[in-house]
Amino acid sequence: MSAVAAAVRAFGHEIAARSARLGRRVAVDEGVLAERAAFFSLGEPGEWSANRTCRMVRALDDWIAVNLPRETDLDLIPAWLGCALDAEPWPAIVQAAPARLAGDLVEDAQRLGLAVARVGSVSAAGARAPLRRMAAGAARSRRRPRVLDLSSLWAGPLCGALLADAGAEVIKVESPGRPDGARDTPGFFARLNGGKASLVLDFTRREGLTRLAAEIETADVLITSARPRAFAALGLEPGVLFAANPGLTWVAVTGYGWTGEDRNRVGFGDDAAAAGGLVRWTVDGPRFMGDALADPLTGLAGAAGALRALELGGGLLVDAALAVTAASVAGNPRQEAAA
Repeated sequence: MSAVAAAVRAFGHEIAARSARLGRRVAVDEGVLAERAAFFSLGEPGEWSANRTCRMVRALDDWIAVNLPRETDLDLIPAWLGCALDAEPWPAIVQAAPARLAGDLVEDAQRLGLAVARVGSVSAAGARAPLRRMAAGAARSRRRPRVLDLSSLWAGPLCGALLADAGAEVIKVESPGRPDGARDTPGFFARLNGGKASLVLDFTRREGLTRLAAEIETADVLITSARPRAFAALGLEPGVLFAANPGLTWVAVTGYGWTGEDRNRVGFGDDAAAAGGLVRWTVDGPRFMGDALADPLTGLAGAAGALRALELGGGLLVDAALAVTAASVAGNPRQEAAA
């Protein structure tokens, strides 16, 4: 975990320095990695993730991480593996995977919307989330930045919480049909969103989308955790939003990045960490480290990127990808332990 600790220190140093210039200095330590453990019943990470929804599975030529965090995922297993499924999916997965290539399993899972990743398949150039220039930028008109947080679960909301700690006005925006899944655990939800105002907008109605667009037009920062195609479906593509607000900073939390062929691929904290090679290698194969490490690390990367973009006048998209952040922290190519 030394590389993970070093990454937290590096992100923490940048967040502290930039937040102090913004208004209030925010201190970050390694405790941020384990915050979810206080609210969930978690096990020791190993072959299974700490929350027991993700498992390392041996394919014909490599290892994959299979994550089934949603009830609807179980309905897709027969189509993925081409076999019948009993009440428990894992025996069928463990039995079928060794007969198939890892790349084929990942590709088929991706088409179905399952979170399956080949261990160590993602690389990264550096630890910082890339800033993508989308507009000219503009001087901020208010001393206290206004932040719209449309994200859910862990990484995006953590980014918003850190900005709130730094003195920003952060507004948590949810649609009544799709509230933040973290609400199922009130303590954890409060930890990440307790310092934010709340705004409910129905994204399925024209007036809700019109209000959302108007709110984004006057915001300094937008935080999201949906894939690019979701914004295209709502008519809220980056070109539209940055044309209306050239000084906007958009923190886009995704599984695999805002651009490229994997931009609409599903990813969660544990499988994304595995994709980035942020695992512990043993004689028995890769093992998980920590709890969904890609989530809190990406939250830190997103917050640091947002603060950096604000200092540059905005007009930037902070491309905060779970798997890429994990890969940047993992650093070196994977090395299997000697038998």
